[in-house]
Amino acid sequence: MIWMILLGLCSGMLVSLSRQLNGRLALSTSAMQSSFWNHLVGFAVLVPCALIAGSFWPAEAASAHWFAWVGGAIGVVFVASGSWLIPRLGAALTGGLLVAGQMLSSVALDLLRGVEAVLWMQLAGVALILLGVYLSRRG
Repeated sequence: MIWMILLGLCSGMLVSLSRQLNGRLALSTSAMQSSFWNHLVGFAVLVPCALIAGSFWPAEAASAHWFAWVGGAIGVVFVASGSWLIPRLGAALTGGLLVAGQMLSSVALDLLRGVEAVLWMQLAGVALILLGVYLSRRG
């Protein structure tokens, strides 16, 4: 379990670093151009990795629901909006708002899927994240 926790923490750190780098690029280009280059370079790295792994197009992909393919478009909006927000709000505030949004949508999705959870605790967690964002902005 410790390795999964560390992987999650490291992945979160890489998201923040990626947003910061794309934000810097957006300052000299635009949020959409920054998002384009983010995805193009990511694709260039992903293709050889997928080919080495031998699973570039798994057989199950053809039977996936239509909405399974929307993630890429949502990723474009996420990257472009992060690239636009970072230079204007800073990394800490943008990161906090992104995490709060992720937690809020995760609570909603768990509710829709019927996942067993204590709703008031989940909502309290979202509220604490938003409080942290607010407090970090006041200082």
